[in-house]
Amino acid sequence: MWTKQQTPNQTQTQPQSQPQNPSAPSFARSSEPASDPNAYSSRPGTPAARSLACIGASLEIKGRITAEEDLQIDGKVEGPVSVRGHRLTIGRSGQLNSEVSARELVVFGKVTGNINATDRVEIKKDGAVIGDIQTTRISIEDGAIFKGRIEIDRPGSKPSSVPALKSESAGALVGAD
Repeated sequence: MWTKQQTPNQTQTQPQSQPQNPSAPSFARSSEPASDPNAYSSRPGTPAARSLACIGASLEIKGRITAEEDLQIDGKVEGPVSVRGHRLTIGRSGQLNSEVSARELVVFGKVTGNINATDRVEIKKDGAVIGDIQTTRISIEDGAIFKGRIEIDRPGSKPSSVPALKSESAGALVGAD
């Protein structure tokens, strides 16, 4: 039942090794390791991997942070943060108490301080921003907290700094005489 008898003609015509079927997948190892982060970036439709630095939820940092890559803050930071040309994300447990400079800012947590974003600012539904914002685009979801002023720059114009916003009396803001 399990063994098949071969005729002498069959044993002569079959080669020693098994023939490869061109439609069958090849399981030969490639010279590139599978853990190579760039191994799949050449596929069409696959976005290139962006480097991302993270400050964990249990970290508390006091001082200036400057980054040349995207940054996510889930901990507490006291001091100016600059990620010019990149995205800064403040996670749900993240707290930032100072000025922010970035290309994009996404707030899920809390930011207290002035914000200068060259492209856009997003304040998500559980996010809170207390301070002035200067950007070209802004999105504030329902349920988000915002207290401050917003200055929208036109794309391509030279942005002024957020602290240069003119202070007006409370009466002038509500239109009182």
